[in-house]
Amino acid sequence: MDKVIMIVGPTAVGKSALGIDLAKQFNGEIISGDSMQIFRHLDIGTAKVLPGEMQGVPHHLLNIRNPDEKFSAHDFQQAAGNLVRKITARGHVPIIVGGTGFYLRMFLLGWQLGTERQSNHITDGLNDEAAWQKLNIADPAAAAKIPVANRRRVERALAVIAETGQLFSDQGDDLTPAYDACVIGLNTERQQLYARINARVDQMIAQGLEKEARWLYAQGGADWPAGKGIGYREWWPYFTGQASLPATVDRIKADSRHYAKRQLTYFRHQLPVHWFNLLENPAEENKIKLLVASLLTR
Repeated sequence: MDKVIMIVGPTAVGKSALGIDLAKQFNGEIISGDSMQIFRHLDIGTAKVLPGEMQGVPHHLLNIRNPDEKFSAHDFQQAAGNLVRKITARGHVPIIVGGTGFYLRMFLLGWQLGTERQSNHITDGLNDEAAWQKLNIADPAAAAKIPVANRRRVERALAVIAETGQLFSDQGDDLTPAYDACVIGLNTERQQLYARINARVDQMIAQGLEKEARWLYAQGGADWPAGKGIGYREWWPYFTGQASLPATVDRIKADSRHYAKRQLTYFRHQLPVHWFNLLENPAEENKIKLLVASLLTR
């Protein structure tokens, strides 16, 4: 079973920096586990690690899709799995860094959700409410955890049931992980985390986030997958004169804070995480390195 290091946690908590540090010490290569950093041209709003910041560490799954293209959890599972095998064959250590919880859980547990094409067609002709009701009849426990408006998750859950004959809600806790993984979680006290998120948004504004979002909007990006992401979707009312700039920036900050809260809830309940607070206790990085070393030598 291939060994994998995973670094998870909410936005703005230092995952990228830790990933680079571990890669430099353990001869690693980084695989992005972020559903927005796959998009070309969108660097500021996705907090993408740029070439000059990589410190010579190879990074994968960055800039692999145009903003109008989809990249599903199934796509991530396949792409990340192929990379893990190639990186391992090179004698290097695969390190997955990111905050898109469903992608990471699906990858770790090896869920078989079918192809994007299968998922897309399983609810043809149904509106969101009818599609959700179909899932509610088939698997009430899964439906209770998936909002009616989350069409993609509803379709994936139905695809799992159709393909495997098992309930989507049964997928996970009793499954054997597909990789020998060490999952490292970074977090900090809530007020400090929120302050860091707010400061990061201010930095993005100073770096030119509005210009980046205007480019996306001018291309028709409001209706594209990339245009649904935090840091971009909040600009659309401003560009049409329905919101002020201060209100737009405040909305980005609020959405980012709410997302961080959801990330933490997901990781705490869905992944076997070893938690650390490097912002308040930097010396804990030594404990992380011992944990990684124990994985690599077992």
